[in-house]
Amino acid sequence: RSGNKYSEAELDAIIAKKYPTPEAYRKDIPNLLMKLGFPEARARYVAEHIVVDPARGSGHAMGAQMRSEKSHLRTRVEKSGMNYKGFNIAVHEMGHNVEQTFSLNDVDYTLLEGVPNTAFTEALAFVFQGQDMALLGLSSPDATSEAMKTLNDFWATYEIAGVALVDTAVWHWMYEHPEAKPQELRDATLQIAKEIWNRYYAPVFGKKDVVLLAIYSHMIDSFLYLPDYPIGHLIAFQIEEQMKKAGSIGPEFERMAKMGRVTPDLWMENATGKPVSPEALLAATERALKQANQ
Repeated sequence: RSGNKYSEAELDAIIAKKYPTPEAYRKDIPNLLMKLGFPEARARYVAEHIVVDPARGSGHAMGAQMRSEKSHLRTRVEKSGMNYKGFNIAVHEMGHNVEQTFSLNDVDYTLLEGVPNTAFTEALAFVFQGQDMALLGLSSPDATSEAMKTLNDFWATYEIAGVALVDTAVWHWMYEHPEAKPQELRDATLQIAKEIWNRYYAPVFGKKDVVLLAIYSHMIDSFLYLPDYPIGHLIAFQIEEQMKKAGSIGPEFERMAKMGRVTPDLWMENATGKPVSPEALLAATERALKQANQ
């Protein structure tokens, strides 16, 4: 990501003082949402629908299944307090919870609860996560930092797309080899990871047969979840461009989340005026490269 003047240790200290417990973070949710442009009444409405729990792992957002229940935000809080990683994850999960609240409680019909697919909920969470430094009052965007953020978005999409391609290819392999033993699946996964790396990444990094793309824990366990991440990055960028035009995140986020589980392109056309496409990110990346090279 684009650099900032604070080290991770400095950020850890700032955040641990601000959020010594999960409860401290929960109490600050209305304030965080107002910083993102949500009107006070809507910020408090959403916060009343969120419970914050300590996580043993990294983090998770569990949406409510009925309007009388609350969604749960889980993030890791160390004994010394929340650190920067925990805060970054909490902001991402909070994006999920806000979407879950609006798309359950404020959709026109309960059968439309949710968003078109996982890529969309990840996209909305990415929008929040990208604001973590601003929520701490530690960012001061300029043309260069905006360009670096765009390049980071492009690079993050490029990175996770490789993992998604491996996940997809491994599922194809499993269907073609339904009697495969665990060792055979492991070997096939490593071989597929090497092939994807050699095709799309070795020309950039200058190193062949790297198995790094096979390491992601969602693979196999989470039924083709990983392709939603790169698509989510593309959607998030389109959404962020629309929010910049509108001048605020909060009202646009709510408007989009309340559309419900319609078809992906219909959702995106209502949200941004255009269907799901990589063009917005690619065009912005080209502009960012020119800015970075000035």
